[in-house]
Amino acid sequence: MRIVSGEFKGRTLVSVPDNSVRPATDRVKTTIFNMLQNRLRIYGANVLDLFAGSGNLGFEALSRGAANTVFVESSNNVVRTIQKNIELLKCDERADIVQLDAMYYLNSCRERFDLIFADPPYVYEQTIELPALIFQKNLLNNNGLLIIEHSKHTVFETSKIFQLSVQKEFGQTRVSFFQKMTIAD
Repeated sequence: MRIVSGEFKGRTLVSVPDNSVRPATDRVKTTIFNMLQNRLRIYGANVLDLFAGSGNLGFEALSRGAANTVFVESSNNVVRTIQKNIELLKCDERADIVQLDAMYYLNSCRERFDLIFADPPYVYEQTIELPALIFQKNLLNNNGLLIIEHSKHTVFETSKIFQLSVQKEFGQTRVSFFQKMTIAD
């Protein structure tokens, strides 16, 4: 795993030492950030990386100028890996780690973000609940984006408060972009 662009370009991140984490591939990560270019200004953004794993997506956002990234991860072992990557990149003033279950964090969160990444395990049964919870709790700023990496077999329900704006498929992986529903004048 390496940082693709920006301040930390070319730097290799420490990986989780077991197979409990499935990091976003460079191809998927590059596509996500290319798609973000025309949708959201990353420079100065407040980012949330749920199910952070090694922090691959959150560190890429920091490298591209995000003001801050909050990494949410429940596993002790994985949290230690994120901490090692923060130390490696010397970005501790712009990175926060919260060791909690992602759903618990979302239910108790009072902060708002410009960009939320969620990369839950493909077998995580609550993946389809993430968009509704995030938009109901108003955790995204206006024009903010939620990006979920998930199995191509996961289907999200429609809603009156958010919309699925784009999806991209990579083999068994699908990346879905969600945004607040806009009301026509």
